[in-house]
Amino acid sequence: MPIDDTFARYSDLSFEAAFAVYLLALVLFVAEFAAVRTRRADPALAPIAAVPPAATGPGRVSAPTGRELADRLGRMGISVLVVAWVLHVGSMVLRGLATARFPWGNMYEFVTVTCAIGVLAGLIVLRRPALRVVWMFALLPVLVLLFVAGTVLYADAAPVVPALQSFWLPIHVSVVSVSSGVFLVAGVASALFLVAVRAEQHPTPRLTRVMRRLPDARALDRLAYRTTIFAFPLFGAGVVLGAIWAEAAWGRFWGWDPKETVSFIAWVIYAAYLHARATAGWRETRAAWINIAGFVAMLFNLFIINMVVSGLHSYAGLN
Repeated sequence: MPIDDTFARYSDLSFEAAFAVYLLALVLFVAEFAAVRTRRADPALAPIAAVPPAATGPGRVSAPTGRELADRLGRMGISVLVVAWVLHVGSMVLRGLATARFPWGNMYEFVTVTCAIGVLAGLIVLRRPALRVVWMFALLPVLVLLFVAGTVLYADAAPVVPALQSFWLPIHVSVVSVSSGVFLVAGVASALFLVAVRAEQHPTPRLTRVMRRLPDARALDRLAYRTTIFAFPLFGAGVVLGAIWAEAAWGRFWGWDPKETVSFIAWVIYAAYLHARATAGWRETRAAWINIAGFVAMLFNLFIINMVVSGLHSYAGLN
């Protein structure tokens, strides 16, 4: 089918606008982090009512406290983040309309949809004010991935190659994208957990000052564990669906293609994390390191395998 250049152009503009608004949201979350002095003294970090004007004398209004200002900045950040996410999803919808297909037929589109799922997962699991500051760290990999997608990986709107012209494309890729996006949140939570444990075991004035503004280590560990539990079976299902598609396309379920192999290795690493997380003596920092190793394997599979290593999945690389 012919490509609709108008939809394609608006898709690119929406992507660029989403990136800019995500960047603005990050600035607001950084400002929130700088404004609040400590979060652990008030785990819920419920919004604090402003002091009535009468309490400060006739005709005078008190300036907001540090925690009040932080809460306002954080709520502004969430609002801006939602706007960015809507623009982000809009860019994918417009790309789909431009090409008359599901918009995840190349690396640019796959990274874009994975980041959108990651942001959506964050909006769900980081909705509590006490966890909101994690956005300052979760948005960094999202922005890096979107920047790489929009520059190095960018591909003009076009029909997919014949190997991807299958009803399995939206099924397999959507499941893998959802799990990858959720794993992004889990990886960030585990990294922050390790930093928090380091601050507890080997405190330094600067590190302690920073970590006191974050959720405690146990909350970060639970966040990583719960998100991984959700994403792990989805990723396993994605691997199985890929094998079924491989049998239909190439006449075999499994051929130890580089992408198949690294996907299986990543699945085993996440299985090891869940096992370690439930094993005494491993459920602390060792398990967190395994979780980060799983996310690194996912990134390796996405970039190195697709862009450097030659295999049957090479068509998913740069167009």
